[in-house]
Amino acid sequence: MKKNSLIEGALIATLGIIIVKVIGLLYVIPFNAIIGEQGGALYGYAYNIYNLFLAISSAGFPFAISKLTSEYNALGYKKAVKDTYKLSLKIISIISILIFLLLFIFAPQIGKLIIGNATGGNTISDIAFVIRMVSFAILVVPFLSVTKGFLQGHKYIGPTSISQVLEQIIRVAVILVGSYLALRVFETDMKTAIGIAVSGAFFGGIVAYIYLKIKINKSKILPNDNIKDKEQISKKEIIKKILTYSIPFIIISLIYNLYNTVDMILISRTMNDILGMSATATESVVSVFTTWGVKLNNILLAVITGLTTSLIPNIVSSYTKGDKKDVDNKFNKALQYILFILVPATLFLSFLAEPVWTLFYGESFYGPIVFKVYVFYALFGGLYTIVVNTLQGLSKYKLVITTVFIGLVLNTILDVPMMLLVNKMGYEPSYGAVLAAMIGYSVSIIISLMVLNKKYDFSFSDTRKKLPGYVVSWLVFEVVIVLLKLIIPTNLDGRLIQIPILLLFGVVSFGIYFVIHHFNGNLKTLFNINLKKGRKK
Repeated sequence: MKKNSLIEGALIATLGIIIVKVIGLLYVIPFNAIIGEQGGALYGYAYNIYNLFLAISSAGFPFAISKLTSEYNALGYKKAVKDTYKLSLKIISIISILIFLLLFIFAPQIGKLIIGNATGGNTISDIAFVIRMVSFAILVVPFLSVTKGFLQGHKYIGPTSISQVLEQIIRVAVILVGSYLALRVFETDMKTAIGIAVSGAFFGGIVAYIYLKIKINKSKILPNDNIKDKEQISKKEIIKKILTYSIPFIIISLIYNLYNTVDMILISRTMNDILGMSATATESVVSVFTTWGVKLNNILLAVITGLTTSLIPNIVSSYTKGDKKDVDNKFNKALQYILFILVPATLFLSFLAEPVWTLFYGESFYGPIVFKVYVFYALFGGLYTIVVNTLQGLSKYKLVITTVFIGLVLNTILDVPMMLLVNKMGYEPSYGAVLAAMIGYSVSIIISLMVLNKKYDFSFSDTRKKLPGYVVSWLVFEVVIVLLKLIIPTNLDGRLIQIPILLLFGVVSFGIYFVIHHFNGNLKTLFNINLKKGRKK
């Protein structure tokens, strides 16, 4: 194996993320055609619960192992490096087994919590079965996460990126081939097909884990048992550091995942038990929140992933040097990137929800209706991700945990009342859940910004000055799309016809949008681009 430099490692990691995201976006097109909306809801029930408990078992551990490995390597403590890896595997094995047993044993109770007494759609036994199937992945994926962290601590970025791609390819292959054979060839029931599909996480994880173990064994980066360090680091101290580094990330990741899980449960229970909607309609809506809409929102969140990959190390570097002005400038730049890229992209997907949904999933009654508002979930969540990552870069973990928790509590309290209010006003009830999440995120963002301003001298004057210009450009962007919709129909049948429609809308609306920002100077400020000369300066 070859160690990677900072830039080389960043490029490899970014490429790996892009490939994984592209595969994750494209596979849902045939998967939707195979299982439909009811199958998507069942898949989402299992995967949301899986992600929630995966956050407990593995979130934070890759970071902790990577950090400790780098630290001990720099000090020349080879035995401590080996002990760190071995102890982390022991810790994760205990946590993984406990969570697996919890999911496997209490799967029916979790199913009951999700859908209550609803009938006519997926049953409690269906949900329990797919949760039990996906629970086996908990016995593998956390070990993969720890091993990735260990290799990243040694600056071996290539193998970890390859393992991500390999894991995704195997997972998607099992999802598509397994569900197709189950439903179309062997004509099993939906429960069996989805059970096979969610087991893709187990098979993808185990193949990727075996690949990394082979790489570790071949490279011989683990020293032999006889090696001794000049200063002995006790196992108790190593365990303490692993937990200290990882627990804040576990809590943050857990609360993040609770947003989706809470919405999934409360939407299902409210629409079924209180509003009396059919199980079929409810599961069509829920599938947008848990599966199909999430995949489309990942298009927007990919922008955030790329931005934070670059932002965090830069902010940490400037903060370490004591250059608060540079930290503030970089944070303002990050906010302005969001305003410039993510807001119009969200508006575009919202206004053109019908052709976008038809292109990916075919015709659906609830899909585009729900998604045109659900897409704002990604905008507010993405904005808060930037704020959270900045705070984490400044090591303000308590503030992050506090604000994320406040946002989650608000979202949980407001979900049902907002859904009932929106339904009373004659709109789709699920809009209330999106509004509740937006309020939760907004409060978290405002508290974080106030603390950054008062305690750490962050100034948002540059962003505030430019905000009116952004608002005007967004309004023009919306007007252009509305006018185009008066001329060009967006409700045509068929998937392929949606491509030229979306391309035309995109070229015209974003073309005018970029021209506006060229004249107000934002293009040059953000990207150092001069359109007259057609090049970067």
